[in-house]
Amino acid sequence: METKTRITLRSKTLGVLIHDARTASRMSINECAEVIGVTSGIFRSYENGTKAPSLPELEVLAFFLNLPISHFWGQEAISDNAPPTEPLDLPRLVGLRQRMIGALLRQERMNASISMKALAKQGDIPKSRLKAYELGERSIPLPVLEILISILGSQTDRFIDKNGPIGQWMIRQKAIEDFLNLPPELREFVSQPINRPYIELAHNLSDLSADKLRSVAEGILDITF
Repeated sequence: METKTRITLRSKTLGVLIHDARTASRMSINECAEVIGVTSGIFRSYENGTKAPSLPELEVLAFFLNLPISHFWGQEAISDNAPPTEPLDLPRLVGLRQRMIGALLRQERMNASISMKALAKQGDIPKSRLKAYELGERSIPLPVLEILISILGSQTDRFIDKNGPIGQWMIRQKAIEDFLNLPPELREFVSQPINRPYIELAHNLSDLSADKLRSVAEGILDITF
C-alpha cells in the first residue's frame, strides 16, 4: 500500500476513535479543541479524518478525556473518571512536547544515518516541512510521524511522553489497565495486604539466575523431606 493511502486510512481510523472517545466522555468539540490548542474547525476535521492530530495533541486529549493512549491504536479501555486537567496549562504542554518530538525525530534520523533530504523523499513530504517538524515549529500529524518512524526503523513508543505529568499519568493508567487484565483470583490475591511478602518474594526470585533458583529449590526440598 502506498504511503499516501496508508496515511489517509490511518487518519480516518483516528477520526473514528477520537469521536468515540469524546462522545463517551460527554465532551463538546469546543472543549476538546480548546484543550489541545486548535480551533473547533480543525478538531472537527480530526474527527472526520480529513486532517490528523499530532502525537502531543493526542496525548493531551487522552489526558483530558482520562483514557489510555492505547485507545488510539484500536483499543476501547475508556475510563469514566472525571478528567484531572485544571492544574496544568495543557496547550503549552502540546507545544513543549512537539519540540521534544521534533528533537527526538532529528536524533533518530541522525542515528539512522539518513539525510533530511532522503527522509523527506521517502516520507513523501517537502524537505522544508520536515525541517519545521524537527525544529518543533510545526506539529506532526500522527500518521505522518508513524510513517517517518517506520522509515527510520524506530518505534512509536519511544516518542510517547513518559516523564512529564501526562506521561506519568499514562504510566499509572497502563498499570491499572494491566492489573484489571489479570485473572480475578490473581487480582484478589495481589489486593490483600497480607500477601505482600509473597509478592516481594516472587519479585526477588525473578532476579535470581537459574543456578541460584535451582539451589533455592533444592534447599526447600531438603527442608520438606
